[in-house]
This record gives sequence, structure tokens and C-alpha cells, in this order.
Amino acid sequence: QVQLVESGGGLVQAGGSLRLSCAASGRSFSTYAMGWFRQAPGKEREFVAVIRWSSSTYYADSVKGRFTISRDNAKNTVYLQMNSLNAEDTALYYCAADKGAIATMKALSYDYWGQGTQVTVSS
Repeated sequence: QVQLVESGGGLVQAGGSLRLSCAASGRSFSTYAMGWFRQAPGKEREFVAVIRWSSSTYYADSVKGRFTISRDNAKNTVYLQMNSLNAEDTALYYCAADKGAIATMKALSYDYWGQGTQVTVSS
């Protein structure tokens, strides 16, 4: 069983930055693909970014060029650096682990989920 704990959310003004962290338990972290998803009120959960065990990355078009996903396998932690935030980025952000390391954009592919951290961007 893998436990994921997100942190780093908060309230930020439009144009500002936040860095989210996701700490994972377990010894197989380095082999997992790790993803970030978000869900705004009244909307479906949507893909944000994913990083493979090789550290290759993929982003949703809506965040490309503004967000950066990274991982530190020694610390069992994945990060999401978010810059140039706008009101549309307001959501509950979730970290997810894909033990099959397929690294897709589909939430159903992920095996473990954190509880989420709230990001609110004021305009």
C-alpha cells in the first residue's frame, strides 16, 4: 500500500506562484509514474501533469509552459511548481501514483491517490 500526502496549497494572487509537494510512502516510489490532477467545483477531475520513472514529463495544454513537475526519488517526493497562476487554476490538486508506470492522462490508470491540497487564485 502506498500513501500519498500533498502539501503546499494556499491562496495566491493571480500571476503568483506556488509549489506543491507530494510525499509518498513505500519502497517502490522510484518505479512509479507520478501524476498531478485537479478538480474545480462542479467540474470533473482533470489531468495536469505526469512524470515517469525516467523523469520524462507530459503536461496538459492548459498548464504547459507555466507548470513544472519534478521528482526526488531519494526523498520519495514529487513536486509541482506552478507559475503565472490565474483564476482558472483554482481547484483541489491531487497527487496520484501509477504503479504500472504507464503514465497516462487517465485518472483510472492510477492506483493510489492523496487527499488533495486546495489552490485558490484570487483575481
